Amino acid sequence: MPAARPSVFRLVSAVILGAMLAVFLLALPRRNSESALMSRFWAILNGRGIQFDVTQPTVVNRIQNLQRLETVQYTMDKVVTGQRSSAILPDFLAGDRLLLLVHGQVVAGIDFASLRSGDVAVHGREIRLHVPTAQLFSTRLDSTKTRVYSRQTGLLVPVDPNLETEVRQQAEHDLEQSALADGILNTAQQNARSTLTSLLNALGFQKIDFD
Repeated sequence: MPAARPSVFRLVSAVILGAMLAVFLLALPRRNSESALMSRFWAILNGRGIQFDVTQPTVVNRIQNLQRLETVQYTMDKVVTGQRSSAILPDFLAGDRLLLLVHGQVVAGIDFASLRSGDVAVHGREIRLHVPTAQLFSTRLDSTKTRVYSRQTGLLVPVDPNLETEVRQQAEHDLEQSALADGILNTAQQNARSTLTSLLNALGFQKIDFD
């Protein structure tokens, strides 16, 4: 009988180890990958749990580090017109007309520097977050792709050097208004939420709510 003791000990050890593995597998969410499953299993066997620093101040700091997050860029090509006219003389004598072919872009996103501590509420592995409102970061014309398409100046007047500057300013305004009409701010807000979801999932949060 003493010779059988090592075999019995190994059998009991195998049964206990198998039971631990079965309980652990049943407790894991199905969506975990195989590598994550094995990593957590060996961590438990070694007496070490996977730790995530999900305290509220840490989360706020990680999000604020995103700073001015550009989440969408709106691009447009357009012909913009500007002109000067005389109240007395016809345009072929005193007019000045400019057609500018412009290429520009509007960039929008979220400025997370404005995120306040009260905008983030952490409850275990659940988080509720108030995302700052999306805003336009910049509206600019690409000088390398913007050019004068045509210029018609009256016989009796010189070329107005300020007309092109005014047309460029109008083009920036038109570009900005077109981007807003197409919902650039809504898109920027949605893209920011997607970015935050990836970040918060990586921090270990299992439930994320936005308000």
